[in-house]
Amino acid sequence: MTTELLYLTDAYLREFDAEVLAVEAQGGAVALARTAFFPGGGGQPHDTGTLTGAGPVLRVSRGGDGVVWHELAPGSTLPAPGAIVHGVLDWERRHLLMRTHTALHLLNGVIWLDHGAQVTGADMTPGAGRADFSLPAMSQEFGREVQTRVNAQVALDLPIRVDFVPRAQADHDPSLIRSKANLIPRSIDPLRVVDIVGLDRQADSGTHVASTREVGTVRVTGTQSKGRDNKRVRIALEG
Repeated sequence: MTTELLYLTDAYLREFDAEVLAVEAQGGAVALARTAFFPGGGGQPHDTGTLTGAGPVLRVSRGGDGVVWHELAPGSTLPAPGAIVHGVLDWERRHLLMRTHTALHLLNGVIWLDHGAQVTGADMTPGAGRADFSLPAMSQEFGREVQTRVNAQVALDLPIRVDFVPRAQADHDPSLIRSKANLIPRSIDPLRVVDIVGLDRQADSGTHVASTREVGTVRVTGTQSKGRDNKRVRIALEG
């Protein structure tokens, strides 16, 4: 019993129908056979929205058994297992997270190409994010240079694709896995790869926009040293 993850192949799907697999009455949560709600991971927060006829979806999480749980607001009507529900994403929030996530990949791609630096951590909220890199030094001037480079890639309107790459092939391309600590289990095969064509290819399970121009203007809002070999860059989106 697993949940089909619709967002893996269509990040722009805003509504969907799904069968209820299970209900957790005490926690007010519903497991669905398929979902467009992203359950969180890789620094990207979970989606929110509604299950029509049930209530607002406040939290989404992945269970250890391969199902995705949708936690409803207190007082919601829990559907019975086997019922068909209609899910609707909070699209404004989701799309802003997609833009933010892609902006972080642009940041990662530019720093990888210019400095060969691996990512040591990342996090985001709608419209803002930060990424940490294995770099020996950091400065405001570095931030200004990175901002210029990132926005140049936005202006190029590069297409963004999702590919599925066999693990054996991915193992021979170290640029696909940018985390300094590779935490992707060996059992995941093939790897889902987000390709900003001509700039950056990374193994990634999150949601992204279809082209770099859709990201909009990116500002570097801060740079910070977090240790001898750990430097932080913060970004925000305009508009």
